[in-house]
Amino acid sequence: MNLAQYHLTIASENALMLYFDQRIDPAISALVQQACLLIRAELTDDVIDLLPSYASVLVIFNPLTTDHYRIQAQLQHCLKQLQNGENHSGKRVELPVYYSEESGPDLALIAHTKNISIDEVIQRHQAISYRVYAIGFAPGFAYLGEVDPLLQMPRLATPRAKVPRGAVAIADRQTAVYPAQSPGGWNLIGLCPVKMFNPHTKPVMPVAVGDEVRFVAIDKAEFLRLGGEI
Repeated sequence: MNLAQYHLTIASENALMLYFDQRIDPAISALVQQACLLIRAELTDDVIDLLPSYASVLVIFNPLTTDHYRIQAQLQHCLKQLQNGENHSGKRVELPVYYSEESGPDLALIAHTKNISIDEVIQRHQAISYRVYAIGFAPGFAYLGEVDPLLQMPRLATPRAKVPRGAVAIADRQTAVYPAQSPGGWNLIGLCPVKMFNPHTKPVMPVAVGDEVRFVAIDKAEFLRLGGEI
């Protein structure tokens, strides 16, 4: 990996931002994931936290043990080991979804807009493996991409005041599961009974950046059996 392919900037008194690019791309996401592994191995206790995103990593370090200059030198050293490509070392996660007009109030809208059946919307959403590109907005909110081009929908003109926990949604090229009840402007197509964030478990989230997610359709009875709520 050529050093010109990334750059570092100071983000705060104890953080650096590592940028690779400004686009959503599986190869860039793979570099982000690989960089996090290398940084954790190289900087060990000097690192307080790493916050990966689509094409960047926020490196938060301990100012009592190191400084910007030393961290930057260490990062440049370990990032020389980066390998280009889409090597996938994340885990594969299946998330069950109860797809229906009852659980997905925007299913009919998407089907009508795209001139396809509701069943085809559901089939196309399940047919793709999605990469976890970033986690943000709320704890456990994983941005997954990229959805089938035919299913891409803009955000709602007027966001809902309340989106239920577990709502499976689409916005533009991405899909996601709402980890908790919150306002939201994404198109809702189903409900997932899996808790996307639980501070009392380890890990606290079932997915991490770099993981691969597949959605699997279940019926209402199975959804309720798994702890889902309508």
